[in-house]
Amino acid sequence: MQVPLLDLKPQFAKIRDEVKQAIDRVLETQVFVLGPEVQKLEQEVSEYSGAKFGVGCASGTDSILLSLMAAGVSLGDEVITTPYTFFSTAGSISRVGAIPVFVDIDAETYNIDPSLIESRITPRTKALIPVHLFGQCADMGPILEIADEHGLYVIEDAAQSIGSKTKLDGAWAAAGAMGHLGCFSFFPSKNLGAYGDGGMVVTNDEGLAEKVRMLRAHGSKPKYHHSLIGANSRLDAIQAAVLRVKLKYLDGWSDARRQNAGFYDEAFAESGIESPKVRDGNRSIYNQYVIRTEARDRVMRYLKEHGVGCEVYYPVPLHLQKCYAFLGYNMGDFPESEAAARETLALPIYPELADEQLSYVVKCVLEGLK
Repeated sequence: MQVPLLDLKPQFAKIRDEVKQAIDRVLETQVFVLGPEVQKLEQEVSEYSGAKFGVGCASGTDSILLSLMAAGVSLGDEVITTPYTFFSTAGSISRVGAIPVFVDIDAETYNIDPSLIESRITPRTKALIPVHLFGQCADMGPILEIADEHGLYVIEDAAQSIGSKTKLDGAWAAAGAMGHLGCFSFFPSKNLGAYGDGGMVVTNDEGLAEKVRMLRAHGSKPKYHHSLIGANSRLDAIQAAVLRVKLKYLDGWSDARRQNAGFYDEAFAESGIESPKVRDGNRSIYNQYVIRTEARDRVMRYLKEHGVGCEVYYPVPLHLQKCYAFLGYNMGDFPESEAAARETLALPIYPELADEQLSYVVKCVLEGLK
């Protein structure tokens, strides 16, 4: 049996007609960059996330970059984040001339450990970027308190977590809408994926929203009048039209992912495999289902030999990447991130997995473990 890590064809088969109609609608208008489709998607995604404003952009990476620019982060500033995430989190900090300052992760959730943040704050710290990794919100309560106490921006990297929620002050809050700015990615492999690149910034601050709108269009308002130096980072209308179709199904897809995760959790309960831990008061969307074992490499080889797709997120923590050698970090500086890089493995979790596929994945994992 072949079980890919992700198969988008079954999803497309169910929404094919709606997607084609949406694309045809754009073709008829011949409005391909920004325009009404993008505006409607911005409104729908911001409402879905509990934010007041949404600003579409060219990618998830750009959503982080534009947020940093809107927050005024620039040369010599410091931004605290996690070393256990995709490169774009730290890379965007570097692209505005700031310095990424890393803080280790919580061993169970893989998200930034709030108890370690305050010791890394200096007079040059301008912002915090918590990453909602693998579809689960970071522990935002203490993060927001620390930011408020020190006058720091909070930019949520929610690229993997649109629709995930956490209890904040006794009420449910959604990823992206808790800090000053929230960043989404619509890369095709995401739970809400476009048919190409795309991203969005959401915020409750009208001034920041307007600044991001200007920055995505070379800092201009009105056209050809530039009060800021921005970038060319506009979401195209075809991607927006596709995403508007898919957004209607997102909650159902997330429910199916949670159901698949429950199947895995039960199957691995007595196996020695460590299943994902969802923090009390969190609701994960399982953008990835990440298991943990010291025998990770052996299990991974066995899965690949037997047709099961799997992936290591992320094999080299950011503090050990060659391009960040100048920061002076060494092996052992962030032990939880380094252990996660050695021991974790993502399994297929997409909504359309059949029961026999899930059972086959479990069978192969347990055989590989032995």
